[in-house]
Amino acid sequence: MDVGITLPGFGSDPVEHAQHAEGLGLESVWHGDHLIPVNPFLDATLVLATVAAATLRIGLGFGVMVVPLRPVAWAAKQIATLQHLSGDRVLLGVGSGGAAHGEAAWRAVDVPFAERGRRTDESLAVLPDLVRGKATGVHGAEVVLSPGAVMPPVLVGGGGGVALRRAARFGDHWYPAFVPFRAVAAGVARLKELAEECGRPVCAVTVGVSVALGDVPDSVVEHRIRSMTGYGLSEEQAREVVVVGSVARAREHFARLAEAGADRVVAMPFTEDRFRQAELVARASAPE
Repeated sequence: MDVGITLPGFGSDPVEHAQHAEGLGLESVWHGDHLIPVNPFLDATLVLATVAAATLRIGLGFGVMVVPLRPVAWAAKQIATLQHLSGDRVLLGVGSGGAAHGEAAWRAVDVPFAERGRRTDESLAVLPDLVRGKATGVHGAEVVLSPGAVMPPVLVGGGGGVALRRAARFGDHWYPAFVPFRAVAAGVARLKELAEECGRPVCAVTVGVSVALGDVPDSVVEHRIRSMTGYGLSEEQAREVVVVGSVARAREHFARLAEAGADRVVAMPFTEDRFRQAELVARASAPE
């Protein structure tokens, strides 16, 4: 199973963290996409472009690009450019955006929050041809972007039924975060049914996992568990999905996700010792 790790949102040099992760043999690095978040956050596209110039092989993941916040042609241009700059290393996580950060970003770009799902589907329907440089109808006009690029794999974020249907229609991976093993297994089973209905291959599965390995104070873990309830989890569910403690425990958690059907894990450290966390995650993902 592939294992990646998220980059810091702000306050640390993303290049140093990405080079460190690449040196450890991790498969990919990931950056979130927040216009107006609770805490400072750098722009995902520019961070990944900077990282692309300073690394050689590691995958560059959006975790996830909120596509309805952008005109789809601009999103496609950014994605195609990043493919050229990186040598086709982009992993295009996409999502419709949720309620965790409020509606300020949506008001700032004059996009109704309630329309985000429809706009996401409309964007995903045309995004591949736009990225490839093929003639595509956008808002009644034929658009051709040049230079075209290889369309990266699409990872559809979200854990519910809408996300599963969207992944089956448009995605190469389903990309939920903070989900228990049974939810992954149930999602895999549902994806098989939906793939047959859509006449498409069954999606692979990437799972985002909140981690803090090693000796971490209980107060830090408890704060993280409370914060995860803002993403729709109960406290009990948050305790089930957060990965803390030893490397052996993390290895077991990753293995159980693989048994449930996951093909990739994206570790999301929530402590300040990010370099150390990357080292421990790499150890947990290495063969015994």
